[in-house]
Amino acid sequence: MDQIKNIVFDLGGVLLDIDYQRSVSAFEKLGIEHFEKMFSQYHASELFEKLERGELSNAEFYAAIKKRLRTEVNEEEIEAACNALILDFRIKSLEFLEKLAATHKLYLLSNTNSIHVQFFKKRFTTQTGKSSLDAYFTKAWYSNEIGMRKPGPEIFEFILQEEKLKAAETLFIDDTLDNIETAQKLGFKTHHLLPTERIESLDSLT
Repeated sequence: MDQIKNIVFDLGGVLLDIDYQRSVSAFEKLGIEHFEKMFSQYHASELFEKLERGELSNAEFYAAIKKRLRTEVNEEEIEAACNALILDFRIKSLEFLEKLAATHKLYLLSNTNSIHVQFFKKRFTTQTGKSSLDAYFTKAWYSNEIGMRKPGPEIFEFILQEEKLKAAETLFIDDTLDNIETAQKLGFKTHHLLPTERIESLDSLT
């Protein structure tokens, strides 16, 4: 850790528990079959990519989903299906961030959309009693706000330039291998976080 000055964290599967199957089941109940082909940990259809890059408004997204359905559903039902995958924050992991912040600059880099952001920020406050998830970090980047998403190299190059960071001094932690591989090619130190791992237990961080 001596040469690591900065740590960039993914959100879902790293600091926040998620279960994609819950959204798959919810959308299938609404009438979309094989929803996992549209959105999963490893794949996003063009519709979801646009949503995660902020190129679609929520209203445009809801309208596009409705066109795929044979039955009438309202926006609240679609929103609930989108957010079904979001579970709880890992409290011990969040507490560990406070310790790391004493010695490192911490950043958040998340592929997400405004529907999810509104939901998980409320979940954060409800669960922790704190007002701001972003306060744990020097900077929090959400794909829908900056118009780029992982695993594209441009999003990693953006954060290096934006914060004047050196890749060799920066550790990137993510639960998706494609994202890790891009970061490695750009010179980042990386850790692919497995489902059984928690950041507060990693030898490289303790």
